[in-house]
Amino acid sequence: MKYSLLLSLMVFNCFYAQNTAFKNFGNLKMHENATIGFHTDLINDGNFNDNLGEAGFYNENQSLSISGTAISGFFDMVVDVKDHLFLDINTEVFNSVSYIRGHVITPRESPNISLDYQEDSFFVLENDLKHTDGYASYSGELTFNFPIGDADKLRPLITTNTVPNTVVKAAYFKEDPNLPSTFNAAFRTNALAEALGAVSENEFWDFDGPEASTITLTWDPESEIDRLVENLNQLRVVGWNKAEQQWQDLGNTGLSGDLLEGRINSIAFNPDNYEIVTFGALVRAEDLVVYNLVSPNGNGENDTFTIEGIEAFNNRLTIYNRWGNKVFEIENYRNTWEGTSNSNRVVKREARVPAGTYYYTLELTDSGRSMAGWLYVNY
Repeated sequence: MKYSLLLSLMVFNCFYAQNTAFKNFGNLKMHENATIGFHTDLINDGNFNDNLGEAGFYNENQSLSISGTAISGFFDMVVDVKDHLFLDINTEVFNSVSYIRGHVITPRESPNISLDYQEDSFFVLENDLKHTDGYASYSGELTFNFPIGDADKLRPLITTNTVPNTVVKAAYFKEDPNLPSTFNAAFRTNALAEALGAVSENEFWDFDGPEASTITLTWDPESEIDRLVENLNQLRVVGWNKAEQQWQDLGNTGLSGDLLEGRINSIAFNPDNYEIVTFGALVRAEDLVVYNLVSPNGNGENDTFTIEGIEAFNNRLTIYNRWGNKVFEIENYRNTWEGTSNSNRVVKREARVPAGTYYYTLELTDSGRSMAGWLYVNY
């Protein structure tokens, strides 16, 4: 009774009902063990962010919203709203969120508005039918598993924030990157860095965090990973590079699961350089493109022996002259050969080979596959 009475006295002095909304325009505080249930919209134009106890949002018939000019903050927050709880302003959580029924929905066209988990806070009971639909953030130095999704699809993103006093933020979009709903430009899945062969057209995430962030993406059968890759070793986290306007490889430092369900870890990267992230696939061996003409005359065309997509493979390249003598050999070729020899058997080391026809063998060492062909050197 002590806490109920105290809360009642404070509420009497600080709020009024306006068009069935609970509006705070003064100083409202919940003390330890206090509870309050909102069955109408909350409009906060005062101080209502230094709270303990539990604040619940309940409605079996319609949606509810949190709005106003000042951020509300709750210790424990319960969401049980049939037609969802909409955030029109940031809302802070200091201990826990219980997703009982309905989504917490933030406006995707305004990424600055989010459900903000503070340090050491957590959530429970999230699933496809109850999660944060839109943007959520986390302020802390722990691993955080974002309970984010899009409509009736939960798709967590996991990250570990190791930089003090920084915020990580994420949202999930069950959309084709070529046709994003709330971004100003398309993220063309045919604009690929050389090592990549394909990018998912089913979904993507918007992720913001400090430099040297790492993320873990998750998939389920609707991700159709089995259409993207034949085996998981080809799978990569990829990001749309803002400056280069293309998808780039963000690595595969570890994965678990199978083609139907699983998760994959990225390398460390700077999220400021990338607009969105999703799943991608390395170039397949059968997709490698060999350019047979080598003309190292400095005009910028065919200056090196180029195998498009070779960056995706550990490999060994060997080049022979027409008599079968080795003139060049290298581990993990990266499109740098411009006609010089690294063998003393035919011409001096570092000397240019004569113009003419040469032959190559290319071993893809991880898969055991190999290919061979010819090339022509002309100065």
